[in-house]
Amino acid sequence: MKILIIEDEPFARAELIRLLGATGREFTVLGQIDNVEDSVKWLQTHPQPDLVFLDIQLADGLSFEIFRQVNVSSPVIFTTAYDEYAIKAFQVNSIDYLLKPIRQEALESALKKLDGLRSVLTPSKPWVDSTKMDDLLRMINKEYKKRILLKTGDLIRSVEMEEVAYFYAEDDVVFAMLKTRSRSIVDYTLNQLEAVLDPKDFHRLTRGCIARISAVKKVSKHFNSRLVIELEPPMDEKLLVSRVNVPDFLKWLDK
Repeated sequence: MKILIIEDEPFARAELIRLLGATGREFTVLGQIDNVEDSVKWLQTHPQPDLVFLDIQLADGLSFEIFRQVNVSSPVIFTTAYDEYAIKAFQVNSIDYLLKPIRQEALESALKKLDGLRSVLTPSKPWVDSTKMDDLLRMINKEYKKRILLKTGDLIRSVEMEEVAYFYAEDDVVFAMLKTRSRSIVDYTLNQLEAVLDPKDFHRLTRGCIARISAVKKVSKHFNSRLVIELEPPMDEKLLVSRVNVPDFLKWLDK
């Protein structure tokens, strides 16, 4: 298998080659490139490799620019440190991805997936749909809400999202609880907020509460595999994370 590695971190390149060797597969590394410009030149002047490992953030920009400048007919496995919320966008059109630091089992799983795809895709069908690159780029560069308007009586003020500990619904009204323990009404539903808040910082704990990770003071096991969450500032009611939502919550908490 002839492989091209496009990665701007020397250690990451060396580790990937080590992991590939541990798979027991025969492979040849045709090139190791660390930037968009040289990648485009290489792909324009060499036969297409059997597989490309492609980091998203390169020395001179995002690697999506490569697909705008040159046709890539090889299968591509993205390697990236981006969190899973953004990387979900790459699960399209036979694209696979590996989160850094790359694990041996994840690499082998991706290679097995490509083995299966090779048996069903025709040579004329591209592995990567270049028309989707703009959509993927917008996903990666998505701007999350940095400020929010709060209403207290007749007073309206804008606060930085950093000041918010959590949002919660009470009698069909949504409140923002600040770290200073003051609360104010916001003109958003929790569903609307969930779509514009950075998922690295905020998580939908229950149907009625979205909390910042720094506001999670204590997590305790509860009956029927649920979890009890204590927030700071404290809430009047007990927050119970359902059994179904526990895995996603713990994954978010562990990032």
